[in-house]
Amino acid sequence: MNPNDQQPMMDDVWVQMCKADGLDPAKRLAARQAILNHGDAQDCTVYRPDENDPDAEEEDLGDARILFSGPFQAPADWDEEELAEFFGDDDPELFVTAFIECEAKPASPGFFVPDVGDYVAVMAGAGEVQMFYVCDYSEDDNGLQCILIRDDQPLD
Repeated sequence: MNPNDQQPMMDDVWVQMCKADGLDPAKRLAARQAILNHGDAQDCTVYRPDENDPDAEEEDLGDARILFSGPFQAPADWDEEELAEFFGDDDPELFVTAFIECEAKPASPGFFVPDVGDYVAVMAGAGEVQMFYVCDYSEDDNGLQCILIRDDQPLD
């Protein structure tokens, strides 16, 4: 689905979702449309692992648009223990931030919201796929901003 084909529309489900999270539905919808239509946004697909069977195939949640916003910057007030706990054994250089918006219309059967533990396959240039892991996120009127860990292992 081309995100440009969507007409900004506040349906009851969208309003309920936003109000449940303490968000302004109109501002959040404007941010959603801005991310979906942004010239630098890239196509991606979001996958969710099976919590009950780690060896099972991940569920393909659907297509989305991702707008990278830069490397993750840990808050200045984090001490060494907090940094070590957050990054674990992962290289801090692999952490990035990005806004992710599902291409399906809210309230449609294909609509989803990325969550911690999901995988994101980004369609980079020349048919290359780059994988990311959603390790955290926050949502405000500006969108759903995720902290992602880039998987630096080559795909088979």
